[in-house]
Amino acid sequence: MDWLDALILGIVQGLAEYLPISSSGHLVIFREILGLKLQGDDALQFDVILHAATVLSTVVILWPLFRDLCKSFFTFKKDENFWYVVKILVSCIPIAIVGFCFKDLVESVFTGNLTIVGICLLATACLLTFAHYSDRLMNGRMVSANRGRDITFADALTIGVAQAVAVLPGLSRSGTTIATGILIGDKRDKVASFSFLMVIIPIVGEALLSIKDILQGEAEGQTPVSGTCLLIGFVSAFIVGCIACKWMLNLVKKGKLIWFAVYCVIVAILCLVW
Repeated sequence: MDWLDALILGIVQGLAEYLPISSSGHLVIFREILGLKLQGDDALQFDVILHAATVLSTVVILWPLFRDLCKSFFTFKKDENFWYVVKILVSCIPIAIVGFCFKDLVESVFTGNLTIVGICLLATACLLTFAHYSDRLMNGRMVSANRGRDITFADALTIGVAQAVAVLPGLSRSGTTIATGILIGDKRDKVASFSFLMVIIPIVGEALLSIKDILQGEAEGQTPVSGTCLLIGFVSAFIVGCIACKWMLNLVKKGKLIWFAVYCVIVAILCLVW
């Protein structure tokens, strides 16, 4: 991997983490295009860096909300923000189960398979389409971001299950969770913020669990990816992630997700015929 590869993958991660087009699927696609055969510690180290960058961009863009949530939760204020964090924790239960029990199976069977990516991208397109037209079927017109209810504990668990299923490459995490929230009747603006915040804990947890493997690889004298490439990947993913996060929040409110469904179908077809 050279610096240009790192820059491209960082941009892809920054965009695809927030836009409903699957970051994992697009990383597989672009690694194939670039001819990169990152495996084991190589892929692990770089992916951890890219995900850390997008977590930081989420915190930056949603800082006022993130700050208030942390203040209420860690001071046990028991207000609306406190219970919001509890809902986020509830939403993380399904992905925690998948991570601890099925992580190796998912990575061995599905990672790097363009056919699987194509099929999952088609599933993402279907979810986005259902979410788009569910509004029209219920109201006969495009609804505002304020239609629907606030996220309940049951909703949080349901969205969490959607996030757990979205570990499959090509099945967009943001697209799956946002579409699920819209389909079960949550407010668009609320579910978008919830979707971006709920991924922080799983990503941080996965990063911490991966540190041991990364350090072990370095201790054995391996240098999977250069420090320059790691830095370029991190910075590019962070900057593009900030832009994409803010853009996506506005797109969800305006109900413009259908165009990403079209994009996912096109990319899915390319993957399946590659």
